[in-house]
Amino acid sequence: MKFKLPEELIFIKNGKAVQKKSFAPMAGKICIITGATSGVGLEAARRLASGGAHIIMVCRNKQKAENISQMIIKEFKVPADIVIADFANLRQVRKAADVILNNYKKIDVLINNAGIHSTVPVYTPEGFELVFCVNHLASFLLTRLLIDRLKESVPSRIIQVNSEGHRFGGLDLEDIDWKKRRYNGYRSYGASKTAQLLTVWEFADRLKGSGVTINAMHPGDVKTNIGNNNGWLYKLFYHLLIRPLLKDASISGEAVYYLASEPCLSSVSGRFFNLTIDEKPARHALDRNMGKLIWDMSIQMTESS
Repeated sequence: MKFKLPEELIFIKNGKAVQKKSFAPMAGKICIITGATSGVGLEAARRLASGGAHIIMVCRNKQKAENISQMIIKEFKVPADIVIADFANLRQVRKAADVILNNYKKIDVLINNAGIHSTVPVYTPEGFELVFCVNHLASFLLTRLLIDRLKESVPSRIIQVNSEGHRFGGLDLEDIDWKKRRYNGYRSYGASKTAQLLTVWEFADRLKGSGVTINAMHPGDVKTNIGNNNGWLYKLFYHLLIRPLLKDASISGEAVYYLASEPCLSSVSGRFFNLTIDEKPARHALDRNMGKLIWDMSIQMTESS
């Protein structure tokens, strides 16, 4: 009898499977990528540029962004523009959206990739828990601010770089900011990714028939700089024990390119992909009643900023 993984563990098999690739051209397509100076975002920018896309990087570090921009322009002979914004500050997210709307008449692909992991509770100047703000609220706000331009640019696509880390759970609407519970970095990360997934389904419903699709993806177990904001003990543990087991982030770039360009996905929306394989998320991330509540809460939190 052939052994079959339980549904909760099928992501292990999917992560090891042969992944799909797309060779569809992206010439002339305007692709916005947040967090594009390292890891998944950088590899996505490089791969999309190799397909001819016009890259717009939304980053917080101007010097790093300028170096990456120059590299992309030199290597791939495509435009690589920079918009500066720190996703820990929603006012900067709003300013970044204004810059994009004022300078670009169309958006073909929006890739929300910027993310963070923290081992201790940190709060933004606006009072939000840092991980929840960067991983969920900022991408939620940016997407809402750009949604009309995406509708004007159809067919267009939104890709939320999510994570199998959503399976850690941790989302508690009564304690979004972790002030009533003992902080747990993994569950905080899981909460932010769960919230993002729940709002993907809500976005997808609202975008039906518009020509704009939205999907989420796990970028693979790859080497990135996420977590480098933490202390020396975490960095030592990560670099000595975890990082050697991870794959090169170029597989993430290929997966993002597939989701951004593959013609057969032109009408696919409201799905979660493990790299390029359509996968069922954890049960708690499919709770539509919770999704409606977190949607309303996210609107309230971002509009108050």
